[in-house]
Amino acid sequence: MIIYNVTCNMEAGVEEEWLEWIREHIAQVLGTGLFMDARLTRVLVQENDGSSTFSIQYKARDREALDIYYDRYAPALRQQSMDKFGERVLAFRTELELIDEYRVHGSLN
Repeated sequence: MIIYNVTCNMEAGVEEEWLEWIREHIAQVLGTGLFMDARLTRVLVQENDGSSTFSIQYKARDREALDIYYDRYAPALRQQSMDKFGERVLAFRTELELIDEYRVHGSLN
């Protein structure tokens, strides 16, 4: 499984508008049928300039699914972000390969 991670840093004052927009954007990305699920998280770091950072993690079944996303959908979806926010929101993307996954089952008490 491949995790496609998009980290977004935004100027102070953009967060609420961006959060509303990104929820719809995530639905569009998942609507491609190429990802199993997504997770939206806030990066817990205190920025001196008041900016905010978030991470969206999309789980792709395999490399092929991610490549199809890049070829067919990513350019237009990235352009939507640029059109709406320009340089007020900066994004960088990383790919992660899931090696193992662990879960706790039952109570720890």
